[in-house]
Amino acid sequence: MVDWKTGEEVSGIADPAEVDAAFERGEWPLGTAVIALAFNCSLEEASPRIVRATRLPDRDQRWFAFTAVAVAARLNGALTPELYAVLRAAGLQGTAEDAIRDTLTFVPYRDLPPWLKRMRVRLRVQDKLEAWWLSATYATEGLWQAVGGRRSGK
Repeated sequence: MVDWKTGEEVSGIADPAEVDAAFERGEWPLGTAVIALAFNCSLEEASPRIVRATRLPDRDQRWFAFTAVAVAARLNGALTPELYAVLRAAGLQGTAEDAIRDTLTFVPYRDLPPWLKRMRVRLRVQDKLEAWWLSATYATEGLWQAVGGRRSGK
């Protein structure tokens, strides 16, 4: 994997100590480095580094860190309590939304914390209402087009 801003190769990162050292040196592609950790290390090894990366000052690097959360959820079907806490603090705004939605998709419902179970139910209801609203809107538009078409003699 290549960091899209710097062009540096980061896919070979499989050593959590290497990422810790990069944090200490303040190196740039830390967000992409924790994605590589999510792919190459156990959840327990990668989790503290991912959590730390979600607090980086650069928005793009935080986005990559939340992508690492999503990768961890996909690969492991679970997250650590610390990663759940990060998602809860971030909420559905901005960089964490995709990570939350991936977590809801790939972590079994029974394994989700209670707050995330409630969010899943709320999002499902919200999505269903939106689908109904769009269906009604399209039906209304179709009706108006049909009625308008007859009036104009088409």
